[in-house]
Amino acid sequence: MRVLGLETSCDETGVALYDSERGLLADALFSQIDLHRVYGGVVPELASRDHVKRMLPLIRQVLAEADCGTGQVDAIAYTAGPGLVGALLVGASCAQALAFAWGIPALGVHHMEGHLLAPMLEEQPPEFPFVALLVSGGHTQLVRVDGIGRYQLLGESLDDAAGEAFDKTAKLMGLNYPGGPEIARLAEAGTSGRFTFPRPMTDRPGLDFSFSGLKTFALNTWQHCRASADDGEQTRADVALAFQQAVVDTLTIKCRRALKQTGLNSLVIAGGVSANQALRESLERMLGEFGGHVFYARPRFCTDNGAMIAYAGCQRLLAGQQDGPAIKVHARWPMESLPAI
Repeated sequence: MRVLGLETSCDETGVALYDSERGLLADALFSQIDLHRVYGGVVPELASRDHVKRMLPLIRQVLAEADCGTGQVDAIAYTAGPGLVGALLVGASCAQALAFAWGIPALGVHHMEGHLLAPMLEEQPPEFPFVALLVSGGHTQLVRVDGIGRYQLLGESLDDAAGEAFDKTAKLMGLNYPGGPEIARLAEAGTSGRFTFPRPMTDRPGLDFSFSGLKTFALNTWQHCRASADDGEQTRADVALAFQQAVVDTLTIKCRRALKQTGLNSLVIAGGVSANQALRESLERMLGEFGGHVFYARPRFCTDNGAMIAYAGCQRLLAGQQDGPAIKVHARWPMESLPAI
């Protein structure tokens, strides 16, 4: 089965073609970072308009790269949520229109399920069951995964997601959007131990997260540095390193707890923050103590992309799932509500 995947949940337009027998045939991505950078964050109306502009050219590009005619596409998968409603509607409308025109089924895919399954696109994919850390700008969750659609939420952020905290901390320090890569870049030049940040909610049992207090701690630290006229590039790097270390340590501690609680020794990390090298190294060290393994997608499939949607959609389409012609999207959509296959 050949599935065309469309991703438009936020500020990236992603298109990919996946073949159930041959794997990923082609994929393309257009990022709106430059469009939104001047505003310091995503502007939903601008995101929606740019998806309209980019979608059809990217579809033509992917089909051409895969040497695939429209008559050779068997189904279309699109991101139906969670995400920005206007942006989601662009992808859903395009998918349903093409499905109707080409006489093929369409299926709405859960955005976070796409991220969770992205490591399956690698040469050595994880095997079920495993614990998944879904960590991005909009989500920070620990999930036990026993199969596709067989998800048990173990813990989640009670306020800001980790990626959101990265972006907001970068913004208050005068760094460019998106903040995660900027913090990571600065942290490489930071002096370890100069600043000590808290590891929120690690001094109590449980698997939930909270990053809003950490963001406030970073703000207070930076304001104190500025008031002392100590806000040079080295100080900025030292604060970035202390903040990143606090986030990485917090995520690692909670992942360790989740593995012990479930008795599993395989961990999948997915979402934009999973591209952070410090986080990967910390989790790999921790899994080494367990005699376990950590799995993640290649960097270009950590951020939003069409390949993960095409793959996730293909698995559900092969199981017989498909949607009717109605265009339905979900700003919020609990992943545990998805049917198992």
